[in-house]
Amino acid sequence: MKSSLSGGTLPVVGTAVFALLALPAFAQNAPPPSPVGVVEMHQQAVPRTITVPGRAIAAEETLVRPRVNGIITRILYQAGRPITAGTPMFEIEPAVYEAAVVQAQSNVASADAGVRQAQSAFDRAQRLVGSGTTQADVESAQATLDQALASYAVAESTLNLAQLELGWTTVVAPIDGMASVSEVSIGDLVSAAQASGLATVTTLDPIEVDLYGPAVRLQQLQSQIDSSRTGVLRDLQATLTLEDGRAYETAGQFVAPGFSVSTTTGTIETRFSFENPDFLLLPGMFVRGQVVFGEQQGFLVTQTAATRDRQGNLTVWVVENGTAVQRAVTDAGVWQHHWIITDGLSEGDQLIVDGTSMLAPGAAVTPVPVTIDDAGLIHDASAPAGGN
Repeated sequence: MKSSLSGGTLPVVGTAVFALLALPAFAQNAPPPSPVGVVEMHQQAVPRTITVPGRAIAAEETLVRPRVNGIITRILYQAGRPITAGTPMFEIEPAVYEAAVVQAQSNVASADAGVRQAQSAFDRAQRLVGSGTTQADVESAQATLDQALASYAVAESTLNLAQLELGWTTVVAPIDGMASVSEVSIGDLVSAAQASGLATVTTLDPIEVDLYGPAVRLQQLQSQIDSSRTGVLRDLQATLTLEDGRAYETAGQFVAPGFSVSTTTGTIETRFSFENPDFLLLPGMFVRGQVVFGEQQGFLVTQTAATRDRQGNLTVWVVENGTAVQRAVTDAGVWQHHWIITDGLSEGDQLIVDGTSMLAPGAAVTPVPVTIDDAGLIHDASAPAGGN
């Protein structure tokens, strides 16, 4: 019996198998398009910022020093409490200075009596000129009066100094701020010439922060401000991130630029002042500062939607003609957890922000509009407000 294959005719079953094998692969097991969350890109004005390290310093800090010698008899303040300028803090034994005031007062009274006596003698000499009193007598009386007036002035200045020293036996706070623990105890001998202080008073509200940036960046900043005419250095503001990662709520105001560059780090400091009512910032604390100086145009891309390739280029996924396409983009820094993209995206592009983990170039996708809240959570744009 002759085989049907030898006659050149395919069996019916063989023809069906051949036709099936001839179909394109995607027609056999083509997966459905994957839904992906997308956000439509729109260019917008974004603050121009630089992020630099910084360190908090006290706006004012001073040592409380004695101005007279003596024994500490009382400590009049509580450490760790706010204190205002002029508040008594220490008392130095005043007895010696009280005695000096009394003696100075008696010297003033004696000098005053001498002035009155000399004045009377001078007046009498003037009246009796030509009646047994010569001009030389008048001049002698005048000299005696002048000496008496000079002695009175010396006695009065000595009294003023004695009264000042008596007042200095009460040591007061020189500035407003927080008072430290006392460095002395009752019974300790202190002197006006000592190098160490009795305590420290530190102003914590407001507090100042020195931000350290490369000198070349400050020069670029100044050039950009001068060329754009959008502002001047004194209009700069800064925000802070604390050591534990929290954002400091209050923005700081520019105080002064630095006028020298560090020879070891090449940085220059710029000082800002921050309100600090809760004392969250303390002198010596390290922070990260973000300085805002003008605006730039760019696309804001949430950081979770962008990755870096092996060459370190920043890439994102966008939807083109129903397929996923990966693009390299150029960033100009970060603003509030978003990349600022200046090149690689166009107005109206559909940026894929959800469902990127399993994407491959050319994969069929179904774009689903979504929104991203301030916490970085993604929500279906069609869902009612407050819905899950």
